[in-house]
Amino acid sequence: MLLEMDNIQKTYGDFTLNCSLKLQSGYITGLIGTNGAGKTTLFKSALGLLTLDRGEVKIFDKPFSQLSLKERQDMGVVLADSGFSGYLTIQDIARIMKNMYQLFDQDRFFKKCRESGLPLNKRGKDLSAGMKARVKVLAAMSHEARLLILDEPTAGLDVLAREELLDSIREYMEPGDRSILISSHISTDLEQLCDDLYLIDHGNIVLHEETDVLLGSYGLLKVTEEQEQKLDKRYILRRKKEAYGYRLLTDKIGFYRESQPEIVMEKGSVDEVITMMIRGERL
Repeated sequence: MLLEMDNIQKTYGDFTLNCSLKLQSGYITGLIGTNGAGKTTLFKSALGLLTLDRGEVKIFDKPFSQLSLKERQDMGVVLADSGFSGYLTIQDIARIMKNMYQLFDQDRFFKKCRESGLPLNKRGKDLSAGMKARVKVLAAMSHEARLLILDEPTAGLDVLAREELLDSIREYMEPGDRSILISSHISTDLEQLCDDLYLIDHGNIVLHEETDVLLGSYGLLKVTEEQEQKLDKRYILRRKKEAYGYRLLTDKIGFYRESQPEIVMEKGSVDEVITMMIRGERL
């Protein structure tokens, strides 16, 4: 297990992070949730940037405090609220990275920057938000890290730049022994990229599912009040009142297709699952 968070708890005022998470070798794991749900707090907890009230974090099967220098260099990190000094050029960043990471591949870093249209001699403060985001991710992927932690890496990118970055992430995973924990507000990015997804709400993990299962087995039922009363509700996760009756979230859409084909049904998506799991009511 490259990353394991076991019943961690951290309280800020009236907000409490209280969750568990595992990242398997060779997996891209997505963390989804609304603003303020606890994604960035979870990332900082994983990196030892916060003192936990309870629980334990292990990276490479060790507490963060026991990681060797080599093991720390096996991690690449992009946080949404941090970055390089605005007075540094990409060439300056490369010199710093080369001194910090033994396996930093400067030639590859410059090559990827040029392919992304990033000016090597321009200061960071003169770059667009999208350019700054690309620099952070390319730097994190340029020193052969086994574990990448990417908090909103596609924020500020246009459609083409996002697709280019996602391709770089897929290429990065090709060796087979690397893992990524990634968050994004753009659910289609995670649908294409991730092996499994965690949904966090108010500091708690409310859903963990393989992406293929979520997209294949989850779905929405649109029923009248009369249909809802007669429905077998064993596989209904959430319910939301609508003008026509109810919208229901199920993780067994196949069951209802076979048993009640007269009901209006739609295939699930990450956005719909988020909406129903957070705003829908439990039965």
